[in-house]
Amino acid sequence: MDERSALPTIGPLLWYQDPKAAIAWLERAFGFETRLIVESADGGVVHSELLLGDGYVMVVGPPEGKSVSPMAFGGRSTQSVHVQLKDGIDACCEQARAIGAKIEREPATQPYGDRVFTCRDLEDHPWSFGQTVKVMTRDEIAEATGHTMHTKEASHG
Repeated sequence: MDERSALPTIGPLLWYQDPKAAIAWLERAFGFETRLIVESADGGVVHSELLLGDGYVMVVGPPEGKSVSPMAFGGRSTQSVHVQLKDGIDACCEQARAIGAKIEREPATQPYGDRVFTCRDLEDHPWSFGQTVKVMTRDEIAEATGHTMHTKEASHG
């Protein structure tokens, strides 16, 4: 098995105007570790892999064609990257703030048992971070939130 086959099943790809600056920023702000950068002849980033825990993101750019950074549209975006931490959510928020993340929601414990904060990175990509601080059953979460929960068994065919 080669090392690329060890990547998780899903890894979001994010477009940045300045991908090299974004990679350095994501390392400092959120603790990502850069595993791979593939540069184009003109110095752009055609592929990268940044690891955090058992997940990863890819950072590429500058954008071309229909791909854009939220920075080009005043921070509007159609997605957000969520990172579920095992511990250290408050320290993660403070580290991100110190590096220049725009904190949109301060860390707060939610009725469903997770402590969560949200922020924007240097090019306005939205990020959310969560940490389970109280394990709750589906019924307890439904009662605490007032929401009806529906689940479906995943098929593994």
